[in-house]
Amino acid sequence: MRWYQQMGHKGLIVVPTIGLVTQMESDFRDYGYTGKIHTSIGGLLKSDNIDADIVITTWQSLNNGKTRMPKPWYQQFGAVFGDEAHGCKATSLIQILSSLQNCKYRFGTTGTLDGNPLNEATIEGLFGPKYQAVSTKELMDQGYVAKLKIKCIVLKYSDEVAKSVRGKTYAEEIDFLVSNASRNKFIKNLALSLKGNKLVFFRIIDHGKILNDLISADSNHNVFYIDGGVSGNEREAIRRAIEDEHNATLIASLGTTSTGVSINKLHHMIAASPSKSKIKVLQSIGRMLRLHEEKQEHGAILYDIVDDLSHKSHQNFTLKHFLERTKIYDSEQFDYEIYNVRL
Repeated sequence: MRWYQQMGHKGLIVVPTIGLVTQMESDFRDYGYTGKIHTSIGGLLKSDNIDADIVITTWQSLNNGKTRMPKPWYQQFGAVFGDEAHGCKATSLIQILSSLQNCKYRFGTTGTLDGNPLNEATIEGLFGPKYQAVSTKELMDQGYVAKLKIKCIVLKYSDEVAKSVRGKTYAEEIDFLVSNASRNKFIKNLALSLKGNKLVFFRIIDHGKILNDLISADSNHNVFYIDGGVSGNEREAIRRAIEDEHNATLIASLGTTSTGVSINKLHHMIAASPSKSKIKVLQSIGRMLRLHEEKQEHGAILYDIVDDLSHKSHQNFTLKHFLERTKIYDSEQFDYEIYNVRL
C-alpha cells in the first residue's frame, strides 16, 4: 500500500470481520506506518471522498445486501487488497470488486483456497491469476512460522451411547455432542491442564457459553470470551491483553477468530467443534503459527477433538469429517498423532 501510495494511488483494504479492521490498523502502526488511515466498521457516507491514504473496512460496510456504496464512490481508489480472498465468492463481494472499474491494481491475499475450480475461477476473475509464494511446511522449515504438532484425541463412546446416536441427522449429532456433559468436562480439564495461553474454538454460541462457564469456574487465570456480540474494539483489546498473559484461555467462535486474527503468544489450541472444511481447518491452524520466543523450543500444539460414535459398520458424521481432516494434514505435511481416549 505504501508503494502504490507513493505512485499517487489511494488504497482500499476490504477484510471479512470488524476485528480485522482494528487489527490491521494497529499492525500498520506497529510496522511504522505514519500515513492517514480511515477505518470503518459501521458503514460509510455515500458522498464521502475520504481524506486518507488508506481506507480499511469490511465488505458488509460497503455492501450488506440491502444498502451499498454507489459506483462513483469507488473511483477514488487506485489500489485494492481483498484480504482473506478465499471468501470473495459471495454476490456482495463480486459487486464490490466489479464497482472498482478504474482501480488498476488489485490483490487478493490468503493462506487458503478450497480447491473448488468454480470458486477459484471466480476469485481469479476478480483479482487475477493465482500465485503461491510458499507453503506452510516450507515456512516452518525456514523458521518463519512456529513449528506445529497436532494431537488428534479420539473420544470413544460406549456402544450403548453410539447405538442411540446411530441414524440421527448431522444437526442432531452435533446437538448431542455440544450438550454432552462428559465431553465438555473433558475439554475443560484438557484446557486447565495445559501450561501457557490456550485458544478454545467453538462453532455454536450455546456451546461456547457452556465451555466459558465451565472453564471460568475452575480456572485460576484470566479467561476471555469472543463471539459475534463482542465489539471490534473489545476483540482488539483482548487480542493485545493475551500477549501479556502467561496462562490465559481465550474461548472464541470460529466465525470471529478463525480467520486472520493474529495472537503471537498462543501455545495451545483446542478444536472443540468438528469441521471438514479445508479453509476452516487451515485458517484455524494459522492462528497457532505466529512466532513467539516462548514457542521456539516446543512450538505450538493443536488438539483436534474427534468423536467416535461408530457402531458396528456404521460411522458417524463427525468421525468421517476427521478422516477428511487427516487428508488435509497429510497434504500439508503436518505432523500429527492419534490418541484414543474412552469417554
